[in-house]
Amino acid sequence: MADSPQPANDSAHVSATATPAERPVYVIGAGPGGLAVAYALRARGLRAVVLEKSGQVGASWRRHYDRLHLHTTRRLSALPGLPMPRRFGRWVSRDNVVRYLEKYAEHHALEIVTGVEVFRIERSADGAGWLLHASGGRELTGSAVVVATGHNHTPRVPDWPGLDGYAGEFRHAAEYRDAQPYAGRDVLVVGVGNTGAEIAVDLVEGGAARVRLSVRTAPHIVRRSTAGWASQYTGVLVRRLPVGLVDRLARPLARISVPDLSAHGLPRPDTGLYSRVGAGAIPVQDVGLIDAVRKGKVEVVAAVEGFEDGKVLLADGTRLSPDAVVAATGYLRALEGLVGHLDVLDGRGRPVVHGPRSPKNAPGLYFTGFTNPISGMFRELAIDAVRIAKAVARRAS
Repeated sequence: MADSPQPANDSAHVSATATPAERPVYVIGAGPGGLAVAYALRARGLRAVVLEKSGQVGASWRRHYDRLHLHTTRRLSALPGLPMPRRFGRWVSRDNVVRYLEKYAEHHALEIVTGVEVFRIERSADGAGWLLHASGGRELTGSAVVVATGHNHTPRVPDWPGLDGYAGEFRHAAEYRDAQPYAGRDVLVVGVGNTGAEIAVDLVEGGAARVRLSVRTAPHIVRRSTAGWASQYTGVLVRRLPVGLVDRLARPLARISVPDLSAHGLPRPDTGLYSRVGAGAIPVQDVGLIDAVRKGKVEVVAAVEGFEDGKVLLADGTRLSPDAVVAATGYLRALEGLVGHLDVLDGRGRPVVHGPRSPKNAPGLYFTGFTNPISGMFRELAIDAVRIAKAVARRAS
């Protein structure tokens, strides 16, 4: 991998004056999606240059909390061209994901330029490609561009009134690493997605004095594995089935496999599991939350409405004074500055198309990793990579 802080030394910089036929495909982001696409393009004989704003591959994975493991199986999480080692186990840890991404880039000898942030993409002057405006005054021209900056790009904190006056410690889940700093303390976790649920369990196991979990909408909870059958397998099987059918099938399975936690503040959702997925809410995979809630170690409380007089104000009128608040409130894609002017984003800031399809008004521009599929993110990134490479090769022929 090359680290080229100066434009003059940037191996990708030469493409700014190259003929259309010589221009590489630029891949923005050296996470799993970007690396997979780069390999798939190389496998088809196309030059792919990965631009990464940080100094290493897998930057977002390096920032995740310590106990994180993939919720998808090792075998169904490998990227094209390189299996994950068996020694990583069935549920691959964060550190091993990072090791795998490093090995992946090395094994395939991918062309990666680190320390380069792309700020804006626009059509090239000749209309035959794309012009990238990047850090250090770089202007790079590519035959096609794949945006793979990631689903978890910019931490999102709701515009809660009074937050500035909160007297305790406040941080987004992106800054959470482990429970050690919270031992013996009263902690409120806001948000019951997979991240919030796992952090709450981590805090309990790490010795926090009290852990409360603020929930706005009760989630669907599924067992990560039942009798050896990973929930991901079910996700793969139902991926293409009608939403209504999957919703109906999921209800009796949930009643069999997951206890009713209504008495503990987590009622069964009144909307279907797959309907929620379509709206962007992936089921919570249980890694200890069910037991922690049933035993009272994680207390479920109402949604946070704001902060008042240095306290946390909940939707039911309750005021809390925790020592610390961890906001597991999700991320923004943050694509507006990069491609917002191209009319390729929907009202929620997501690409209007993804995978091998380009927007009609932006041929040669592709997006990967901006959905959160029930069948597993890594699996879908791997599939998308091959399809994108095929689409790019078809346009180049």
